[in-house]
Amino acid sequence: MNTIPRWTVASPDFKHLQSQLNRIFEPFARIAADEDFATGTWVPPVDVAETQATILVRAEVPGMKQDDIAIELENGILTIRGERKLEKNGDGTTWHRVERSYGNFVRSFTLPRTVDSERIAATYRDGVLEIEIPKKEEAKPKQIRIAVQ
Repeated sequence: MNTIPRWTVASPDFKHLQSQLNRIFEPFARIAADEDFATGTWVPPVDVAETQATILVRAEVPGMKQDDIAIELENGILTIRGERKLEKNGDGTTWHRVERSYGNFVRSFTLPRTVDSERIAATYRDGVLEIEIPKKEEAKPKQIRIAVQ
């Protein structure tokens, strides 16, 4: 009579399976609830921060040229798209492992109505794309002084 192997959470096979599944779904876990998930072959990690004056978006896109990245703002949605191309050397190089992601990407973020879309600025340095989105003057908190009598 054959015995059926029992899977337990502690078994090495189960842990290996869980690790493989985590690697497959990890890029999708980074997508926040306020983002539109669009088609793309990879998802660059993005940090979003806010101060009283600005919203700051930083995206890691190493190995890309500035011309391969596009930033758009339409109907309150900031979209970053681009393509990281696989370097093809004609010198007979044989790659044994390629772990970096290549291809198209699209990231979209819904911005609040309080941003000043006319003054958005973007810089790209050391593989990090930084987008500074200023807030409108009326959106910034105002301090009201109390007069002492």
